[in-house]
Amino acid sequence: MPEETSTKAERYLYAVIAGAERKMDGVRGIDGGLVYLISEGHVSAVVSDVPHAKLRPERRHLAAHQDVLKCLLVETTPLPMSFGIVADGPEAIQGILSRNQETFLEQLHRVADKVEMGLRVTWDVPNIFDYFVQTHPELRTARDRFFGTHRNPTQEDKIELGRLFDRLLNEDREIYTEKVEDVLSDYCFEAKRNKCRNEREVMNLACLVGRQAPFEAGVFKAAKLFDSNSAFDYNGPWAPHNFVEIDLKL
Repeated sequence: MPEETSTKAERYLYAVIAGAERKMDGVRGIDGGLVYLISEGHVSAVVSDVPHAKLRPERRHLAAHQDVLKCLLVETTPLPMSFGIVADGPEAIQGILSRNQETFLEQLHRVADKVEMGLRVTWDVPNIFDYFVQTHPELRTARDRFFGTHRNPTQEDKIELGRLFDRLLNEDREIYTEKVEDVLSDYCFEAKRNKCRNEREVMNLACLVGRQAPFEAGVFKAAKLFDSNSAFDYNGPWAPHNFVEIDLKL
């Protein structure tokens, strides 16, 4: 164990990796703490010392957590842990590794030599409702019926129009997402749909991709299926947050 560590300090857990031979020379984590490994069996925990068991999810702490994962991702694919997991000491960390050893090994095998890439597709239009009115006759007819010049729309009319818009929005999302997933199936091992964050978002995909896979080519191929009203934005590589499924036994 490095000399900088203290037997009284808490241990903050960033990730779990395979083996115990990797060096963490000079990597710093939360509050500048030296990052090192604690090993048990065939896996190792990536940790640093922190003075308190409870850490606020402040921007600097979250950034430090992500920076450690980025360092790991250069040479290996870690199992990233959720922010805020703190153990009393080395023995507690080893206990976590021991109790979850089989699960960790299964998940490490699943993500070995892979990274996570993100893909967001949005409708690149000034007003999403007006765009749908223009492209969906059913919605245009309902809009004209409820908001025509000869009557004032009731609250029920507005609710019904809103429901129709939501239905059409979700139907289009499903159709377009299936098209993109079909193309990307040749470029990634798995794809996970995350919740759209606003009305203009068509899809928000997390993709588990081989380190050498031409994911960018897959994105460009998928983009050719859409017109200029759609925008594609991909990002990564990241540690595979969306593909680690661990009910951690603390």
